[in-house]
Amino acid sequence: MDCFNYKRRHSSEVQIGNTPLGGNNPIRVQTMANVSTMDTEASVEQAIRMIDAGAEYIRYTAQGEKEAHNLRKIRQLLIERGYHAPMVADIHFNPRAADVAAANVEKVRINPGNYVDRLKTFNHVDYTDEEYAAEIQKIRDRFIPFLNICKANNTAIRIGVNHGSLSDRIMSRYGDTPEGMVESCMEFLRICRSENFHNVVISMKTSNTVIMVRVVRLLVRTMDLEGMNYPLHLGVTEAGDGEDGRIKSAVGIGTLLAEGIGDTIRVSLSEAPEAEIPVARSLVDYILQREGHAAIEGELSSVYDPIYTERRATRLTKGIGGMSHPIVISDRSSGDLNFDPQLRPDYIYVGSNIPKNVLSDSGIIVDAEVWTNQSGTSPLYLADDIDKLATSIATLKFIRLTPDDLTERVIALLSDCATVVILNSNHSNRIGHLRMAMHRLMTASCDVPVILNFAYDGENKEDMHLKSATDFGALLLDGFADGIILTNKSCDACITDNTAFGILQATRTRISKTEFISCPGCGRTLYDLQTTIARVKEVTSHLRGLKIGIMGCIVNGPGEMADADYGYVGAGRNQINLYKGKTCIVKGVPEDEAVERLVQLIKDNNDWQD
Repeated sequence: MDCFNYKRRHSSEVQIGNTPLGGNNPIRVQTMANVSTMDTEASVEQAIRMIDAGAEYIRYTAQGEKEAHNLRKIRQLLIERGYHAPMVADIHFNPRAADVAAANVEKVRINPGNYVDRLKTFNHVDYTDEEYAAEIQKIRDRFIPFLNICKANNTAIRIGVNHGSLSDRIMSRYGDTPEGMVESCMEFLRICRSENFHNVVISMKTSNTVIMVRVVRLLVRTMDLEGMNYPLHLGVTEAGDGEDGRIKSAVGIGTLLAEGIGDTIRVSLSEAPEAEIPVARSLVDYILQREGHAAIEGELSSVYDPIYTERRATRLTKGIGGMSHPIVISDRSSGDLNFDPQLRPDYIYVGSNIPKNVLSDSGIIVDAEVWTNQSGTSPLYLADDIDKLATSIATLKFIRLTPDDLTERVIALLSDCATVVILNSNHSNRIGHLRMAMHRLMTASCDVPVILNFAYDGENKEDMHLKSATDFGALLLDGFADGIILTNKSCDACITDNTAFGILQATRTRISKTEFISCPGCGRTLYDLQTTIARVKEVTSHLRGLKIGIMGCIVNGPGEMADADYGYVGAGRNQINLYKGKTCIVKGVPEDEAVERLVQLIKDNNDWQD
């Protein structure tokens, strides 16, 4: 991995029907049906909408053999109507269904966590080495016949590891860790290699963007060490809907795509499946703008590990840096002083016009040439004013720099303990350019706090969400920011502020609102997921810092929301189970009562706020 320059990772090519993946093929975009696989007409009509929207692969859940058999009928009807996009069967708990599906569709996804291992119970089981080896042999005995069916039918497979459904066997030996996720995958990959089966795609998914990026990077490193280069499917599970779903997806997927990792993506939104496609396409197109960029010359700091990233050590400067959460600075130089009372920026930049009335709890940053040491204000210097830092009497001062400004002399001057750097870049690969700058600071042992500043002028709101979440998200996940400034003159300032706070939340660097972990739904979901998400949000969105999971079924539900405070999980047709953490508290609640019962559960545990 080149941390500074964009280049796609070389992966092997996988044949998936008429749409090959990996190698020199384009980054593919896909989605998943959320209607019942047994409803043939609904499945066909939804597939047509998804393909017309640009989906290159269509996935259906196959709970059992009857669903797996029905995929052939769906496929045939689509072909008759002129649609030839490859179909993918999604299998959990039922290897017999995988065998059937392998003869009916172009790709089968299996989950190592429940392909042979029993249903997850969260119970610790101690295995001797001999017992563990015997469990691996059970996997081989069941998996190899499936691979033979795939060979006979030219069917590809996806080994899809989900953080929320690691087996108790893996959890007992490796814990709930990225290392456990990687080993869960590698057990199956090693069998594929031993059987000379290479028509394999891999995914490593979780709702936590920090873990998602770490585990994919670790898998790539592990495959490299073992001489493997299988293509990767990227996605953030249970990302949610609306603005938050788009931001969280862009943070995780965009970070990895910007490193050249990823051959196909799915943006999992709790919305209609066809709504995912333009979001995914926009994200891919934004990353591809980096192709052929001017080379960035950089040197990695010796204390940096791209997998086990830690926040860069900086000095605490008037509440900025150190162990403080990243701040949000809002550009209000236009004179707009309207604010969202729930998400107030920590500082506002007002340019050369100092307002008479501003939020009392927001600091004010003004251009250095008009600064008069007025209480509550701080000067902003430009690179040409670097020598003025030493003589400035301000107790907090900012200086705007680019990576190219960071010469040895400038870095030495940044040792002034009252100084904070605002760093921006107009490079076409701004992530790589700013990474170079941060490594330069670390190599020089310069602990100045750094605020990242990106502008997206002229972008519509959704494109701003995707692009800013990709750029800021990658650097925040690397630990390279003590704050952010997001500007877009085409958007209301409150919208850019809310986006900035959303990015910090998605990277888990600063929690400022309720976090919702909600799945997109599939044929296993037996209640109205989208309406339910809206109802839950309506009554709980004021519970700042609380994590609430809203899951369609038990496949990933209890596991993926394991770090959530409360969970709402489909248990059957119009039946809901309610969770406190990993523990199911109430079973079989009627759907029309479940939201109110969830609220009561939160109140009973003293986590409710009025």
